[in-house]
Formats: sequence, C-alpha cells, structure tokens
Amino acid sequence: MHFNPRYPSLDAKLYHHQQPKPLSGAKPGHFNQALAEKLQWSAQDQENWVEICSGQQTFSEFEPLAMVYAGHQFGQWAGQLGDGRGLLIAQILDQDNQTIDLHLKGAGPTPYSRMGDGRAVLRSVIREYLAGHALNALGVPSSNAVGFTSSTQGVQREKLELGAMMLRTSDSHIRLGHFEWINQYQPTLLKEFTEKCIAWHYPECLEAEQPILAFAIKVIQRTAVMIAKWQLVGFAHGVMNTDNLNITGSTLDFGPYGFMERFRPNWINNHSDYNARYTYQQQPSIAHWNLWTWLNNLIPLAKPEHKEQFKEDLAKCLEHFEPTFLEHYRFGLSLKMGLPKDHKDSFDCAMAFLRILQTEQLDYTQSFIRLQNKEYEVIKDDCLDRRQFEAFLSQYEGIRDGQETQTLDKEMCSANPHYILRNHMLQTAIEKAERDDFSEIDRLFTLLSQPYTQQAQLEKPEDLAPLASDEPKIMVSCSS
Repeated sequence: MHFNPRYPSLDAKLYHHQQPKPLSGAKPGHFNQALAEKLQWSAQDQENWVEICSGQQTFSEFEPLAMVYAGHQFGQWAGQLGDGRGLLIAQILDQDNQTIDLHLKGAGPTPYSRMGDGRAVLRSVIREYLAGHALNALGVPSSNAVGFTSSTQGVQREKLELGAMMLRTSDSHIRLGHFEWINQYQPTLLKEFTEKCIAWHYPECLEAEQPILAFAIKVIQRTAVMIAKWQLVGFAHGVMNTDNLNITGSTLDFGPYGFMERFRPNWINNHSDYNARYTYQQQPSIAHWNLWTWLNNLIPLAKPEHKEQFKEDLAKCLEHFEPTFLEHYRFGLSLKMGLPKDHKDSFDCAMAFLRILQTEQLDYTQSFIRLQNKEYEVIKDDCLDRRQFEAFLSQYEGIRDGQETQTLDKEMCSANPHYILRNHMLQTAIEKAERDDFSEIDRLFTLLSQPYTQQAQLEKPEDLAPLASDEPKIMVSCSS
C-alpha cells in the first residue's frame, strides 16, 4: 500500500487514537480482489486480507483513529456523535493517485459510542458490503468495501447474532456533521478545517475569487448529482441524517436502505423512520435541507463587516441544487426511456410512464427493461387500465418517430440495469451466511458486478421480480 495520512494532520480534538478490538474466532466472509488491486494492495496484503479486515493487523504508517462529529438525525439536533464502532485505519493512494480512506467497521467501542457496544453484526455487514458493490457497479458514487469477516463471537441486538467486521473504503469520511460539531464545540478550528477540506477534496476552488463559496457550490452540486443517480436506479438511502452525508457527494452509511421494487415513491424502506422523513420521493428535498443546515455552519468564516453579504452569497450557492439535480435527473430519465434528451415532450412522456408504474404497482427496474426490449404488450397485459398505457405508448412512439432510434436504444441498454439488490435476495444470502455458507454472497457479488449485462447462466427467477404480494415483507430498520 502507498500511504498518504492526511486526517491526523488536523487538530487532535477532532479524533481519538485507538487500536481495533478484534472479535474472537474471526473467519473469512468475502474478499473484493479487484478493489484491492485498484488500491494497490501488495500480494502480501491480499494474502493477509482476513487479518486486515478483522482488525488483527494494523499499519505502522497510520495510527487508527475514531472521528468525532455531530448531526441532525431525523430532523432533530442530536448533539455530539462520532465513530462509535468504526476506525479510520489508513489513508492510501489508489491507482489513480486518489487518496482513499480505509475504515474498519465493527472495531469495538470508542469514546463516541454513546453506550453502544461498538460492534456490527453479520447481517448488517453483508447488507452494506453488497450494496456498496452494487452501487459502484451501477455508476453511483459510493463507499465500497475490500472485504468482510465473520466470527464466532455473539453480539446482542433484538436477538443474539454473529459479530462481523468490514473494511470500508471511501474518498472521504468527512461529513456535513463535522462542521456542525466544530461550530458547536470547537469554533476556533473551523477556518483551518475548511481550508484543508478544500485543499484535499476541491483544490481547484483555491484559485477562485472566494474559495469558500466555490467549495460550497461544488459540495452542493456533487450532492445533487448523487441524489439524481439514486432516484434513477430506485435507491432509497433510508437514513439521510446530516452525519450520513459527506462532502464529496459519495454515498455513505446506508444501513436500512432499499432498492425500489414495485414503484411506490412514498415507500418507507426504513421501519425506524416513523414519520416517513426519508422515503424515496423525499430524498431531493431532504438533501436540500441538509445542505441548508450545513451552509449555516460556514457563516462564521465571514469577516464581521461582510457577514450579511456572506449569508446572502451562501444562500445563492444553494440555488445551484435544484437545476443541477433536475438536469441530471431529466438527462438520465431520457436515457432510460430511450427518448431524445432535447425533445420538449420527453420529460412529460417519462412522467406518464412513471405514473403508470405507480398506479399499476409495477416493478420499477424490470418495467424499464421491458420497455427497452419493446415488450409493450407484456407491460399492457400487467395493467388494469390498458387505455392509460395505450395513450402513453402513442405519445412515446410519436416522440421516437424520425429519431436515431439505434442510438437511443443503445443508450437505453447502458442506463437500465437488469439487476438490483432486492431485499429478499439479500435475506437469502444472509441466512446462508449465518449457517457459514457464503456461496450466495459470491453469486450476488458476481451478478451485481455487471448489472447492465444479462447473465442468464447466473441469474435466478427471484432476482428479477418482487416477492408475491401475499408473502411477508422483509423489515429493515436502523438496528445493526
């Protein structure tokens, strides 16, 4: 590995050094060799992956640390939070010379555990491991993981479960909540912290007339693009607290997530979300709210005589969110529909299709595949209101008439995945893994590596459809 320790150069009040506490009886779960190679892991590192991913081996070049931060959780100020069960164990350079965090999850209690045990269970580790892999393969910026390990040690949740650890990677673990903590508890650190965030993650902003405003715009735009990509693949994060969004616009800390199956925009995928704050349809507005909260924490960086003007300028920065989101969402939806991006009626036609999916409760992912394959009669046969679909199809074919349909069809194939990570697919893999059988995880990992390519020899029928309506739903909550 090529180490590039940056976070320890910050003020020591922002973190706590400690070593991980390995679980007893650690054993291999799954290893992401392709990612390890991209991270320039040596042959020796790869051979020792179980020791590294279970906290038994750390590195002399980097002393592990837990970060402190704060946040708003479900819209309410939660005060001091922090890495309660995770440690940053290294920062290294990948093949593209980009600095990547290695973060060990389930590494034991820290000063920020808030009475928690500092552990993760096999169930939640598998969910995050496969979801990060799936999102990256779908082209959605996200944390990823080099590997995870199981153990023989029990961890108490609603019931006794197997403990596990996962080595997560991300381009940054600096969250919006870091700024909230600094402003609340160590305001004198804000200027240096912000300057280093800009230098590390947005160095081009240093050349701007007002680097802080340029930085704010970049964070807002990247977050808007990320949310647009979530919406396009039907991903619902489930717990969009300010401490779960980072400053680089890459998906982080998705515990009770879900991929949309039947198209229900108000679907509550996190059953700890009692007020339906973090439903799929709410994600753009919640991201906007989180960014507004974050921008307020930049106000102290203004010179006293310019404070009011700086506040106005920050508010203008937030105006970049909606057009950026809509530009990327409209563009992506046109690709998924096989419609020309510059046609005045393309977006309205796409919305008509989504209304059909919602009214008829059709599967989001497979409906786009059927549209891509021109299986119009199959879709119509699934509709109770056949006339509504016929009206849509007439508009759809009218817009495509006279267009370069070969190009549009090719774009559809690159925008519509055959496979998403459905909860029942995960549940099967988890139940097998709890019996020490990781074969289904390996199958899903391979399948999800190429979601835009049909893999008939590897797929199963249950990969392509929601559970039958009379089967019990799989409940997912913040418990992990």
